[in-house]
Amino acid sequence: MRKRILALGGDGIGPEILNYGLQAARDLAIRAGIELEICHGLLHGASWDAHQAFCTAEVLHMAQQADAVLVGAVGGPRWDNIRVPGGAECQDGLMYLRHHLQTYLGVRPSRARGPLLDRTPFRSGVADRADVLILREMCGGAMFATERGQRIIGGKRQGFDLTAYDEAEVARFAHGGFQLARRRRGHLVSCDKSNVMESYKLWREVVTEVSKDYPDVAFENMFADNCAYQLMMRPHDFNVVLACNQMGDVLSDLAAVFAGSLGMLPSASLAANPGTGPIFGMYESTAGSAPDIAGQGIANPVGTLLSVGMMFTHSFGQPKFELQLETAVSQTLRDGILTPDLGGTATGAQMTRAILERLPV
Repeated sequence: MRKRILALGGDGIGPEILNYGLQAARDLAIRAGIELEICHGLLHGASWDAHQAFCTAEVLHMAQQADAVLVGAVGGPRWDNIRVPGGAECQDGLMYLRHHLQTYLGVRPSRARGPLLDRTPFRSGVADRADVLILREMCGGAMFATERGQRIIGGKRQGFDLTAYDEAEVARFAHGGFQLARRRRGHLVSCDKSNVMESYKLWREVVTEVSKDYPDVAFENMFADNCAYQLMMRPHDFNVVLACNQMGDVLSDLAAVFAGSLGMLPSASLAANPGTGPIFGMYESTAGSAPDIAGQGIANPVGTLLSVGMMFTHSFGQPKFELQLETAVSQTLRDGILTPDLGGTATGAQMTRAILERLPV
């Protein structure tokens, strides 16, 4: 079997953690009998500096020819205020790829890990069993508002972004959420602000309609502010949380407290719902580009390595290797091999090597 990965290092610590991820991908590919073809390109700030575009047509074409895209991290203060012609997707390399590849299903798991419980803000017993999957809609909502900008109203500056979803966008995402909930503990919460916003009234209506196709999944709607509160107060009661682009961005970072560090969290953006065989996806850690530690070799590799595991499950159809990688990460943590964000002294390279050494022979 042959699989093609487009590798995009991006900015900050992105190239470092991308290299760790590629090490894991090559290791797992050998075990899986997969022949990997790895292509490289530039994204976001690195692309802007070279081409004056956050994502070039060539990189998009390379992504369209790949089975999966593995991203290091993108962004940084140097590029935050650059504005280019075009829609919202043209202002950000990742958003550009998500928009054109329609990787709408954002999969962001977070769970408590025994050796890292002292790195969380929770008292004993509150989050010890936390295991939550935040699903973030990736191709619509406020992030992709077509009506946006700044203007002068009554002599005062006003910024505006039109939040809009149509029922097809919500339905395809909701179906993906319920299908994933079936594979887990059979419970899904959809969060919204339907008490105050029209777009969320439609969101609640459509998700509730879709829920009728999944009578085996326990379902409830919850206002987003209450959902965030309850996630922190009783995390063990949550399984899958369905959220729009903007709220999913917030909740997935918030859920990182269960794991002890943002660097522990993997992420996938899928172009189809699971259950239809190998599907195209984009994979990255949720840790961000962390420009303050770039080049120091101390970036946590775990989120990226676990993202590679998700790639083997969703895009390569080899789920056992994600489980093996997860087990190896847990053993490495129990053995006390930790990067500085976890309270240890290991470099990213050392931790990567330790995890790969703990994979089964």
